[in-house]
Order: sequence, then structure tokens, then C-alpha cells
Amino acid sequence: MEFEYQEEYIRNSRDVQLFTCRWLPLCHPKALVFLCHGYGMECSSYMRGCGIKLACAGYAVIGMDYEGHGRSKGARCYIKKFDNVVNDCYNFFKSVSEQNEYRGKRRFLYGESMGGAVTLLLHKKDPTFWHGAVLVAPMCKISEKVKPHPVVINLLTRVEEIIPKWKIVPSKDVIDAAFKDPIKREEIRSNKLIYQEKPRLKTALEMLRTSISLEDSLSEVTLPFFVLHGEADIVTDPEVSRALYEQASSVDKTIKLYPGMWHALTSGEPDDNVELVFSDIVAWLDKRSNLDNNTLQNQFFAHRVPQAIRSAPTTPLMNGGNKKKHQSRAFEKYLCGWKGSRMHQHHHSAM
Repeated sequence: MEFEYQEEYIRNSRDVQLFTCRWLPLCHPKALVFLCHGYGMECSSYMRGCGIKLACAGYAVIGMDYEGHGRSKGARCYIKKFDNVVNDCYNFFKSVSEQNEYRGKRRFLYGESMGGAVTLLLHKKDPTFWHGAVLVAPMCKISEKVKPHPVVINLLTRVEEIIPKWKIVPSKDVIDAAFKDPIKREEIRSNKLIYQEKPRLKTALEMLRTSISLEDSLSEVTLPFFVLHGEADIVTDPEVSRALYEQASSVDKTIKLYPGMWHALTSGEPDDNVELVFSDIVAWLDKRSNLDNNTLQNQFFAHRVPQAIRSAPTTPLMNGGNKKKHQSRAFEKYLCGWKGSRMHQHHHSAM
């Protein structure tokens, strides 16, 4: 199927220039899919494969590089406030949704790793606006195995306003652990738009606080979602996704754990595995893009009935898996989302 690729720069409320891009099917789109990339990542090249696959499946795919990420302006990979990232995404995504050609279209969020946290916070900001979310190895809870000691957090917090941008947070190179395919692993290393240095102090603490906050409010998640995780992921714990699945109040929720797959499900696995993952994602989206109005009204009502007085049917666990031991230290696993691909310019391609 043919698609069109577009790029545009916008300015956020802080007058910072942000990069945005779109992959659009030439036919009328089934629905809108908004991309939330991972920590240190970007949309135009790293998420190009995702954009093309979903556009060729009939979806309008829209992405934005967070401030300081990719081709957006700002201090490289510096997150002063996590709410800034969420608010920038919300304002841009909502403005696209209100464009004449997209009014009335269903709106889905797609978040990978740290982008999963952004997705859940976008849902929390406006629970009725989104029709569903795809969460790939999301950062929504810190595993007890790697949660930093309160003393460590306290010490770092005391100096965060003094040296907020210092790249002093200890973190291993997670690329080797995230990307199974060696060729794709080297592609990510060669992508100059991807941040590959140590995390800045305030960025790390903002991500930590966000994870802790999400962990304490997983039961408040009510939108339909599909969470995917590789069972052999040693960057983020698959049990984190299981916790989201078990604690969320969503009526429609699905989890799939992929045996033998690593962290970078959509860009670091062999091609056959990547195709399997995207076929599952497209199938999930297709089913929810074609719901009739009665179904939508029933779901809307169900989301407003308190959990204590409703019996919510859920999609069963699609694949089980044994718990995997993790050996990394604190701050090394929740700083994730390290994926990438080759840089490409404007395209009008056929698949």
C-alpha cells in the first residue's frame, strides 16, 4: 500500500521548536495513531518502520520528538519536568485530532518504553479523549529488584537544582541488551539523533518520580490497552507489564508476552519476530477501529462505573512466562527505550 511522509516544525508553550512527522495512507485512514517514543530516541528514523507498517495498514500515524530529543530543539535529552513532555504531546496530538480531515476519527496512543509512561499520563490527563493504547515494554513501574534505595534518591535530590544537567547518573550501555539482531544494533549506534551518553541528573530523577507515581496509580488506568513485552527483556521487567495488566481497571485489556524476545520488540528483533509483533498490533487496532457507536457508548459507560461495583471482563493472558532474574543496578533499567533505525528523508513509497 502507498503512503505519504510529511515533516513539520511547531513551537511549544515555552517557545521551543519541536519536530513532528506523519506517515499517511493515501486512502481515508481507519483511525489516528499517535507515537510516543522512548528515552533518548526520536521518531523520524527510529520509529520509521513503525510509521510505515501502520500507515500501510491504513492508519494515519503522527509522531513528535520531545523537547531535547531527536530533531527538536533544547538541551540534549534534558527533561526539566516530565509534565512538559506530556503537555507538549497532548497539545500537539489534540490539535491534529481537531483538523477537519480527522474529526470523528478514533484516536489511539502508541508508546514504547518511556513512551509508555507518556501514554499513560496522556490518558490520565484526559481519560475520555483516547480510544485505546498500544504499550510496548512500557515504563510504568520500577521493578522491586532495581528500585533505588531511598537514601540514594535523597542524596541526588539534594543536588538536582544545583547540577540538573550534569551527566552523572550511572547507567550501562543498554543497546547490547535491548537489540537482539546485531545488524540493527549497529544501526542504532550510528544514528546521531539518538542520545547515547549518561543520563542527566534531573532527567533521571524526573523519570524515577514518574515511574513511582504511575506505579501507585495503575488502578486508575481505564482505557482499552494492549501491552506487549519480550520475556527475555533485561532492560525492563516483563513483570511490570503484568502488574499493569492485573491492576488496571480497564474493561478491555490485553497482554502478550513473547518467549525469547528482548526489549526492542519492534526494531531490534529478527524480521520474522518484528512482523509477528506488528501483525498482533494491527489486529488489535483493527478490531477497535471498527467498533460501532453502541459498543463505544457501552465502553464509555463502563469506564465510569466504579471498579467495586462492576465485574469487568478482560482479555486473557495471551502468553505466560517464567519470571526472569535481573542483575542490573538501580537507574540502569528504567532509563530505557533505546531503539533506532536508519535516517530517511521524504518518501512516497509502496509496500
